[in-house]
Amino acid sequence: MTQDRIRQLANSLVTYSTRVQSGDLVFITARGFDTFDLADAVAAETVKAGGVPYIRFEDDRALRTLLVNGNEETFKKLGDFLLLEMKQAQVFIGIRGGSNIFELADVPKEKIESYDKYITGPVHIEQRVKHTRWCVLRYPNSAMCQLAQTSTAAFQSFFYDVCCLDYSKMAVAVEPLRALMHRTDRVRIVAPDTDLQFSIKGIPTVKCTGENNIPDGECFTAPVRESINGTIRFNAASVHNGILYDSIRLTFHEGKAVEVDSGANTDRLRSVLTKDEGASYVGEFSFGFNPYILTPMKDTLFDEKIAGSIHMAMGSCYDDAPNGNKSALHWDLVQIQRPEYGGGEIYFDDVLIRKDGKFVIAELEGLNPEIIKDS
Repeated sequence: MTQDRIRQLANSLVTYSTRVQSGDLVFITARGFDTFDLADAVAAETVKAGGVPYIRFEDDRALRTLLVNGNEETFKKLGDFLLLEMKQAQVFIGIRGGSNIFELADVPKEKIESYDKYITGPVHIEQRVKHTRWCVLRYPNSAMCQLAQTSTAAFQSFFYDVCCLDYSKMAVAVEPLRALMHRTDRVRIVAPDTDLQFSIKGIPTVKCTGENNIPDGECFTAPVRESINGTIRFNAASVHNGILYDSIRLTFHEGKAVEVDSGANTDRLRSVLTKDEGASYVGEFSFGFNPYILTPMKDTLFDEKIAGSIHMAMGSCYDDAPNGNKSALHWDLVQIQRPEYGGGEIYFDDVLIRKDGKFVIAELEGLNPEIIKDS
C-alpha cells in the first residue's frame, strides 16, 4: 500500500505540480537517505514523462560540517558552482527528510548568514524560485513522526492523505477567496494579544494548490509595505536555523517590527529580524485551509497550511505578489484561529469574513474543512 501511494505521489509531483515536459532536466534533491524510495519513484516518473532526472542526495550533518568549518570564500565558491548547476534545470523537486531539525542549532549565526548570502539567496531565491518549475515537500520519516507526536503508521497514513489530496478540485474551490482578496483594500486581524491592520490594495493574490508545495492549501498576497500597524502573536512554534521559537509577538509601526518578543529567545529573534533592512518588514500575508492539517508540527510546509490559520512572512516578498520588500529572509509565522487555539476574526474592509477559523460569508464557505474535504 505504501509503495502504491509513493508512486501516486511521485506521479502527482511530476505530472501536476511541475508539469514535466519532454527534454526537461529535472533536478531532484533528496535530503536524508530515508527519501530514497520517493526520489527513485520521482526519477522513474520523470523518465516516463520524457524528462531527464538528476538526483543529488544531501545530509544535514554534512551541511553542519560545511557551515562550522567553512568561511566566506568557501560559501562563495560553492555558491558559484551550485548556481551553475541550478541554471541547467527546468524543473526542481526537493524532498526533505532530515533526521534532526535542530542539527544547525549550534552553528554560529554569522556562518548561516554567510551561507544564505552566497547560496540560499542566489541559488534558491533568485534562480530556483524565479526560473524553474519547482516543488518542495517533506518525507514522513521517524524524525517527522516524532515532531507530530504520533506513531509511524498513523503519521504515514495522514501524510499521504494530505499529499495525495485532489489539488485540482482545491484550485476551483479557492478561486472566490482569490477574487475577494484581489478587490480588498483594508485587512484587520483580531485574536488573543492581536489587533493588526494593513492594506493589500493593488497587490496580486496567488492561490497555492499543489504546484510549488506538497502539501498545499493557501492563498497569499502581501501587505502594502508601510501600511502595517498594531500587534500580532503567532501561536504556532517555529524552527528557524535550528532554533525553536515559541509564541512570537511582534508590534509594527508603519510596516516595521519595532517591538519583538519570544521569551528566552527574544535576543535571537531580534538578531534574525535585523539581519538586513527588509527582515523587519512583512513580505507575505496568507490564509491556510488544508482540511487534513489541524495541528502544528514545527514544519513550515505543513504548519502554514493548517485549516483555520493565517500566516505572515517576515522578509522578502514573492515576485508574483510584490510589495517591494527585499531580504535574505523569508520566514513564515503562523497564527491558528480555531476555537481550541483561542479563536480570532478576520475583517476585509470592515466586513467579517472568517471567525474562529471558519469562513462566514457564502462565497467562501466552500473552503471550510468539512466541505473541501468532501469535494
